[in-house]
Amino acid sequence: MPAPSPEPQPSPEPALAVLVKGWPRLSETFIAAELVALEARGLSFLLVSLRHPTDTARHPDHDRLRAAVLYLPEYLYQEPLRVLSGLARALSMPGFWRAFRTWLADLVHDPTPNRGRRFGQALVLAAELPRSVRHLHAHFLHTPCSVARYAALLTGCDFSISAHAKDVWTTPEREKVQKLRAAVFTVTCTRANLDHLRALAPEAEIELLYHGVDIDRFAPPEPARPARDGSDPADPVRILAVARAMPKKGLDTLLEALARLPAALAWRLDHIGAGPLLEPLRAQAVRLGIAERVRWHGGQPQDRVIARLHAADLFCLPARVAPDGDRDGLPNALLEAMATALPVIATPISAIPEAVEDESTGLLVPPDDADALACAILRLARDPALRTRLGAAGRRLVVARFSGEAGIDRLAARLARASREAAAPALATACASPSTHR
Repeated sequence: MPAPSPEPQPSPEPALAVLVKGWPRLSETFIAAELVALEARGLSFLLVSLRHPTDTARHPDHDRLRAAVLYLPEYLYQEPLRVLSGLARALSMPGFWRAFRTWLADLVHDPTPNRGRRFGQALVLAAELPRSVRHLHAHFLHTPCSVARYAALLTGCDFSISAHAKDVWTTPEREKVQKLRAAVFTVTCTRANLDHLRALAPEAEIELLYHGVDIDRFAPPEPARPARDGSDPADPVRILAVARAMPKKGLDTLLEALARLPAALAWRLDHIGAGPLLEPLRAQAVRLGIAERVRWHGGQPQDRVIARLHAADLFCLPARVAPDGDRDGLPNALLEAMATALPVIATPISAIPEAVEDESTGLLVPPDDADALACAILRLARDPALRTRLGAAGRRLVVARFSGEAGIDRLAARLARASREAAAPALATACASPSTHR
């Protein structure tokens, strides 16, 4: 007689909550990959999202994640009873007045509805957070970290930060310093970020952890890419750009450069990505007379991105510093292209030179220089052997420096330790009465 099947065991209550801007988001697949990798290393956590999803397509890692998702009110007026309930419960928490004073001080420097929304979201989070949660980890220094910081003050939890790109360079200095000092630790994904943040808060615990690339998933194509040289109109050189349509990506400069290529060169551009500038870019392509050579694919799931990487001959990302200070860190799309041995053309902005060494693992051109970019594109388009050399070197560098396993192991260990070592007495006090908290 077969032995009875064991009863399924309930999952342990998470001691960790991870805050993100929105879930799921195609433009932040690196976060999804990291969360799945953390679960694979035994971490159990609650995922907290400040926004509801807007993308229709999904990344495979979105479906692999087992964590429950708590959606906070995206706009407070949409769920007033939930916000009022959060306020009522928060008023009895020992940390309420400290959190309120911190928020008021922030409001003086940032008197915007957004600042009020973040405190309201923190009230809801503090009220609805499971009692088991003892540590909050916020992806991005700006709004998710604000919510995490206020909620941590309310509940007595500790918090930590993952700092990425825009959040590092557009968050006001005063706010960055205060958050870095208050966090148990901060991790960031580029050397440029690390140097900047350490200069602001040398006493804070800040560590460099590069985002990892799935080396096996982003493997070179088999068979190898053909040796196109732009001489056959029926088989043009295929240029790929994977980037959100926003100022810091420099896609307008890319279109200008393409319009300056010799008429005899056969080429085609495939763009993958959504974003607010998509329609203006389409109109620019029409004005430049190159619209019939440009294909706009919008946001795409990862399998289709990989297929385009394999089909392309070269990758362009002419990043710049946007007027508001926004800039890339080390774009994951760039590393993923390099992982597939696709030669890349980029700019020496922020941390890009940490991966792209000019004439070695890719080509670098000045930002906003359409002529220089056109020359680099023409050079790679005409020289398949150079493309092969640069692509192979780029792949080797990504495998050696950005495979990511060591970084994920380190982050998992830090988060597990922070969850164990969080201030249990303060949390126990905050959670003493089920009728007044959570």
